[in-house]
Amino acid sequence: MKKPKRFLTNDKGERLAVVIEIEEYEKLLAELEDLHDIRAYDEAKASGEVPIPLDEAISEIKKKRK
Repeated sequence: MKKPKRFLTNDKGERLAVVIEIEEYEKLLAELEDLHDIRAYDEAKASGEVPIPLDEAISEIKKKRK
């Protein structure tokens, strides 16, 4: 990750926000999403629940919606 070079400041010169390139922003969002997926996987593994096939899970969800 590149070090930010531009900041928005208040009247006292205190940094309030960072200005980054859109490409860097999109990269950060993608990495955050990956991290969220990893945490969800780790939580699912730690739960001890028995996994079910995707088709079965979708079928159960559809039944609950009716």
